[in-house]
Amino acid sequence: MKNERQQNDYENRIALELARLGITQELITQKQLPFYVEAQELTIADTDDAGRAYQMTPATAAAWLAMKQAARLDNIVLEVVSAFRSIERQIEIIQYKLDRNMPIEKILTLSAPPGYSEHHTGRAIDINTPGCIATETEFENTAAFCWLTANAGGFGFTLSYPRDNALGFIYEPWHWCFQADALDEKNI
Repeated sequence: MKNERQQNDYENRIALELARLGITQELITQKQLPFYVEAQELTIADTDDAGRAYQMTPATAAAWLAMKQAARLDNIVLEVVSAFRSIERQIEIIQYKLDRNMPIEKILTLSAPPGYSEHHTGRAIDINTPGCIATETEFENTAAFCWLTANAGGFGFTLSYPRDNALGFIYEPWHWCFQADALDEKNI
């Protein structure tokens, strides 16, 4: 955020949306969710076969492309299926589930509330590989996941939601987040 007023406006906007969606502060506190601000600087890091562009922070984009290339050299194909996600998009995701009568407590095991998604940072990416249904647990049984488990840390990526994670989200073997402080610079 550029200044304190913008930060306050952002936080107030999130609070209003959470209330509108029926997400109480008690639920946020109970899950001990970290608050995330939307990335201010994004770049198109990748596109899919349909031409959909995926935005990431510049550092994340560089790390992603280097990791993707290294995997390719090992005959592993990595594809991004989600990256930066705006507050508005996160609201749409939650609202879609609410409209299908899913209880908010269940929703919050599947999706982070607006303001609390790593995707807002431009550093989180959902990864898939050909032949695997996107964002499904079966991804853990792929050569791509094995490769990521062994190599992603060298590019600064960590698995955000392992089994039985403290935040109460389902296991997401596809969801990785770039952590610059975890980066092994020799790989980039």
